[in-house]
Amino acid sequence: MNPRVVTALSVTILLWASAFAAIRMALGAFSPGPLALFRFAVASAALALYGSLRGARLPRKEDLPALALCGLLGVAYYHVSLNYGQVKVKAGVAAFLINTSPIFTALLARFYLKEKLRPIGWIGMFVSVSGVVLLALKEGQGFSIEASALLIVSSAVAASIYTVRQKSLLEKYTALEFTTYACCAGTFFMLVFLPRCLREMSTAPLTVTLAVVYLGLFPAALGYACWSYILSQLPASTAVSYMYIVPVMAMAIAWIFLDERPGPLALPGGVLALLGVILVQRYGRVSAAVPEPAAEASAVAAK
Repeated sequence: MNPRVVTALSVTILLWASAFAAIRMALGAFSPGPLALFRFAVASAALALYGSLRGARLPRKEDLPALALCGLLGVAYYHVSLNYGQVKVKAGVAAFLINTSPIFTALLARFYLKEKLRPIGWIGMFVSVSGVVLLALKEGQGFSIEASALLIVSSAVAASIYTVRQKSLLEKYTALEFTTYACCAGTFFMLVFLPRCLREMSTAPLTVTLAVVYLGLFPAALGYACWSYILSQLPASTAVSYMYIVPVMAMAIAWIFLDERPGPLALPGGVLALLGVILVQRYGRVSAAVPEPAAEASAVAAK
């Protein structure tokens, strides 16, 4: 594998695993919507500045609706709903729930990227959904479902649409360009939270503010740029298969830094969720021809 792709994968996994604990920390001073806006305002500003220095091109008029959709689903909806979900859901569990996005990606790729599923792929989906059900159960409250967990699952669906939809756009734009447009579009859609965001920024502790800046510069700006670069070089189904390690790392980070110990259902639920994803990704797919990677210029995002 290209060393740049390996580096981008390693950076993305580490940054995205750390994001869940940082979000839980930031939610102590920010409400979910303003937190997402603050985070991506930082990310958009950093990407726009870096893009202007690297000579990023403006988007084509005919691509604006698709870019807006990516920003709406993959940035605005994804992060606002994830933040709301993490108000009650532990960071490690949230990471496992989000990591079910390859299941939804597989379903979308079946129709939009012509990637077929073998019978074992459908079995894998059932296994993964079973794990999600365990993760979504309220701890110590019988068999009731935690609504916040289902909200996070909806974020995973949005992420899968974002992943599949950006593949065609990465044939026209570099990873840096696409990430900048998507983040700016997502930030625009979240401006409804601006008044409350300004109020909360004025009262937030410095440590929490720095945590949000970290979320914007690294898991958001750098992480999204690396992910787009990865998708420009690998098939969508292959790229998402490398994300299996994220929830395990996220749970470990939350345990170390937030003292969030996994509940009794977290481990079996997480194992089932990941096992189902692995069955789908490694054994359940029959891939059609994959579009050629985007131009080498897209490697700029991984530098």
